[in-house]
Amino acid sequence: MRVLSLDQCADQYVLALSPEAELVLSSRADDPDSWMREAARGRPRVRPTLEAAIGFQPDVVVRYWGGEPRLLAALEKRGTRVLAINDATDMAGVRENLRAVSQGLGQEARGAALIAHMDRRLTQAAGGGRGREAVYVTPGGYTTGSGSLIDSILKAAGFRNGVTGPGYQPLGIEKIALSPPALFVRGFFQQWRSDWRGPGRHPVVARAAKGRTVTDLPASTLSCPAWFAADAAVLLAEAAR
Repeated sequence: MRVLSLDQCADQYVLALSPEAELVLSSRADDPDSWMREAARGRPRVRPTLEAAIGFQPDVVVRYWGGEPRLLAALEKRGTRVLAINDATDMAGVRENLRAVSQGLGQEARGAALIAHMDRRLTQAAGGGRGREAVYVTPGGYTTGSGSLIDSILKAAGFRNGVTGPGYQPLGIEKIALSPPALFVRGFFQQWRSDWRGPGRHPVVARAAKGRTVTDLPASTLSCPAWFAADAAVLLAEAAR
C-alpha cells in the first residue's frame, strides 16, 4: 500500500499503524516535537503539494490539517481515499481517531492494541494530582479550559483545571501577577523557537511559576490528538507524585 501523510500529526498515525507500507511523510516527520521521530528517520518526506501527490500516486492519504484546497480537490476528483484525523477534545475522541484511521489502513488489530496501551497508561495516571488545582500555560501565554484535550490530560492525571472558561484563551500576565495559580503545567517550553519572546516567558510568569510548576510536558506529547496524550497524563501524574 502506498500511503501519503500530509502533516506531522498524520505522520504519527501512519508510522504507528502501517510501518510496512510504502510511506511518504511530511517535512516535519522527524522534528523534535514528533512523537514517532525515530521511526521517521530514513523515510522519504515531501511538502504536501499536488505535484508531490501526482508523483507518488498514493492509494491512501492521511491528514489532520495538512493539504492545500487544490490538492484535496484533486485527490477527491481522482477517487483517492482520504482519511481525516479529527480534532479530538477528549480521550474518547482519540480512541475514535485510532479506530477510524486503523480501519482505513486495514490495520484494525494495531489500532486496538494502541487503544489498549492508551487505556493502560490512563489507569497508571489516575489520581496522581490528588484533586489539586493546576493551570496549563504555553510560551505564548495561552491556557485552556474545558472542551480541550489538555483539559482531559489534566483530569486524567487527577488535577482540577484552574481555568473556568471553555477553550483556549490568553492567561494574562496581569492576572498571574495579582492572583498566581497554585500550580502550573507548562507545555512547549522546551522548544526555544516557540514564542521565545511570548508572554508565557515573561519574568512575571517565570517568578510566579518558580516552585509551582508540576512539570514541563514535552511538545511531542501535545502536538497531535493521538494516543500519546495518555503518556502526557502519566508524565504529569508521576511528577505530581
